[in-house]
Amino acid sequence: MTRLYRLDAPAADIAAHFGAQAGKDPWAGGYAAPGRPAPIVTRDAKSRMRRIGPMFWGVPPPPRGTDPITSVRNLDSPFWIGTLRHTEFRCLIPATSFALWSGAEGARRQHWFAVADQPIFAIAGIVRFADEVPTFAMLTTDPNRLVAHHHSGAMPLILPAEAQERWLTADWKDARGLVVPFPGQAMTVSDAPPV
Repeated sequence: MTRLYRLDAPAADIAAHFGAQAGKDPWAGGYAAPGRPAPIVTRDAKSRMRRIGPMFWGVPPPPRGTDPITSVRNLDSPFWIGTLRHTEFRCLIPATSFALWSGAEGARRQHWFAVADQPIFAIAGIVRFADEVPTFAMLTTDPNRLVAHHHSGAMPLILPAEAQERWLTADWKDARGLVVPFPGQAMTVSDAPPV
């Protein structure tokens, strides 16, 4: 699972790419890591307008947990199912690349993955509010062939451009069909984040 991604675009460009209202997000580009804020795209249920705004990466853990949760893997978990069934809690996480690690402890290498024909792409996400602080987590899925060659664990759930509105609006039975690995042949990998 990834614990680091980049979004190398200013808020205005991100909003234009996703057809969203930018709001007052001061994002100028850079990396996103757990516990830090990053721009997220949500859809207002009444106005149907997309909005971009900052949220903290990492939702509060269940009662016996200690660390914020950054990714959603078990879609049938009682901890997530209520959130996933309601479209108002789904979001798009804009990214330009994400990092995964390979190798044995002490000899690990970082790999940066991007979508070849999308300078900004969307990762499926969910939002939650903890003491009125907006937080988010990304969905993950099985790795495609390219990712699995470098990293055997899960990869972020990248949404094709034509599936983004479906993720934000579809009934859960339909939206769940989007939980598949993004095609590896449509991705690139490098040892440094593409800028």
